[in-house]
Formats: sequence, structure tokens, C-alpha cells
Amino acid sequence: MQNNNILKQIWNFFNIELLSLPLYKIFIAFFILFVFFVFKKAFTLYILKFLKLLTKKTKTDIDDKIFKAVKEPLKFLFIIGGIYFFFYFLELRGDVLNHILKALLIFDLFWVFFNIVNIFEDKVYHFIGKYGKASREMASFIIKITKVLIISLAAIALLQEFGINVTGFLASLGLGGLAFALAAKDTAANIFGGIAILTDNIFKIGEWIKVGDAEGVVEDIGMRTTKIRAFDKRLIIVPNATIANSNVENFSRRDKRRIVMRIGLTYNTTIETVKKIVEEIRKMLYNHPDVAKDESLLIYFDEYEDSALSIFCYFFTDTAVWSDYLRIKEDINLKIKEIIEKYPTDFAFPSNSIYFETPLKVEK
Repeated sequence: MQNNNILKQIWNFFNIELLSLPLYKIFIAFFILFVFFVFKKAFTLYILKFLKLLTKKTKTDIDDKIFKAVKEPLKFLFIIGGIYFFFYFLELRGDVLNHILKALLIFDLFWVFFNIVNIFEDKVYHFIGKYGKASREMASFIIKITKVLIISLAAIALLQEFGINVTGFLASLGLGGLAFALAAKDTAANIFGGIAILTDNIFKIGEWIKVGDAEGVVEDIGMRTTKIRAFDKRLIIVPNATIANSNVENFSRRDKRRIVMRIGLTYNTTIETVKKIVEEIRKMLYNHPDVAKDESLLIYFDEYEDSALSIFCYFFTDTAVWSDYLRIKEDINLKIKEIIEKYPTDFAFPSNSIYFETPLKVEK
């Protein structure tokens, strides 16, 4: 008899209504939600672990990447299922709940697409680098555009699910949309400028370029702007449209560096000495291992300057690396000085001669 009273009290307790629902239904709904979280944990520990072992046994890494992309969205499905049955058992079904659940499924699906793009980035870089002339920057640009497209499609699908007519909404913008398009024309120009930079392979990250007054090393090529690190460590941000419509000097693409100099000898140098010095400098440069041997190597006595007999030197080094270029130039300068010091002459420097005229004495 006493046991029956206890059971009756328990039954009465669980029949107490909370928010117009029996308490036992609320407990069962939370229990169902808990069961789905347990299933999620078991699915992670056993099923996903087993699938991971299977993918590792294959020769290709594509299945490993796909598994990595879908792993978290698959686990999220248990949360969606738990939410659905939680509200279903509480008999709180309706259009709003259906829209929320469908929105969660849409989110989960596009989450998979976004993960696939992220995980297969290295494949995109390899594919474009192998079969196209575009560089790593072009691959990065394509990946960014794809991610923006996935996010945009997800947003449109979610808005459509909640009954918002995206097409009608965009069409209803009218003059506002036109004004926005006009305001965004510079942004569009910069984006197309970025595409032109990447497809034409004008420059790459790490290269030394000059665009107008901006000169330095390219740090980043974005969708709208290009970042250039100047040699004094300033960061210069140049719109891509400006670059696309400007003359771009890419110093990193050259394979040689030019040296132009003038060697001035004093005017008391004899013509024979000038000839011998010119010939020795020319011979030294032709035999130098780091000087380009072509028709651009020009060494001539070509001018009578104000204070010097000028020897013109024009040639190229075999390297474009600045540090190597400076080393070669130093070596050549020292060799030229050795040649000059062998002869009875010297380097000229700007000078002026002043003559004082003694006036004639007039006899009285």
C-alpha cells in the first residue's frame, strides 16, 4: 500500500505541467537530446576512427582530405537530429522549427563545400602551377573567389529558406542599387586589375618592382590592392587598377645588371698612355669571369671634359643579385685603379686655374 502511494506521488510529480507540458515529457526530451550527444561521441570514437584508418591504407591522399572535410559536418548532423527529436517529442512542431532545421542542414552542406576548398588548396596550387602560367598568387586569388562564392550562395539559400525573395529584394533596390554600383566601380576596377596582374604574370610576391613613385619588394597581391615594402621599410599600398594602367618596372626579372662609369685622366696624360689604359681596361673586362661578354661591352676615350680626358665604360655583370653586383663592381674598380697607377698619370678631379695678369708699367 505504501509502495503504491510512493508510485502515485512520483507519477503525480512527473505529470506536473511546466510551460503547458508534462514534466515527464520534458525529461524524456532532454534524455533524447543526451542520447544523440552520446551517439555523436560514439560515432567520433568508433565509426570516424575506423574510416580514418581505412583512408590511411589507400595510396592516394584524396580520400584522407575528403574525410577531413566532412568529419566535423557529419558530427554536426547528430546535433541537428537531437534538436529535431527534442522538439518533436515536446510536440513543438511548426513552420518556424522546420525552417530552422532546414537552415541548419543548408549550413552543414555549405560547411562541407567550404572545408573542401580549404583542404584542397595545395592541389589547386599544384594544378595551376603545372598546367598554367599563373603563379601561386593566381591560385590564391581563385581560392578566395571560390570561398566568397560559397558564402554568398549559402547566404542566398538561407534567406530563401526563411521566405525572403532575394531576387525581388535585389530588383527592388532600384536607384539605390544603381548608386551602389556606381560607388563600387573603383572596387570592380581594382578587382579586374588584380586579375590582369595575375593572369599576365606581371610580377610575383618577393620581386622588386617600381610602379610610378612606388618602388620596393612585393609583399602581397590582394583582390583590391598590392602591398609593396619600400627599401626604407615603408609599406606602400597601391590599387590594382593603378598598376594595371601604369608602366611597371620589374627589376627581379632581369638576368644582368648594367655598370656605367666615366674615368677621368688628367690633361697632362700622353696619348700613348691613354691608349694603353683604354686597352688594358678593355682586356681586363673581357677576361673578367663575372662580366657579360657581348656587344654591349664598350670601353672608349670619347670626351674632352672640362677637367679631364674622359674614358667611357659601359658593360653588364652576369648576375642581377644586388650583393653580388656590388662585389663585382668593387673588384672592377680596384682593378681599374691598379691599371691607372701603373702609368705616369692620375685621376682628374674638377679644378679651375686662375691667372693673374701683371699690368704693364707706363713710363712717364
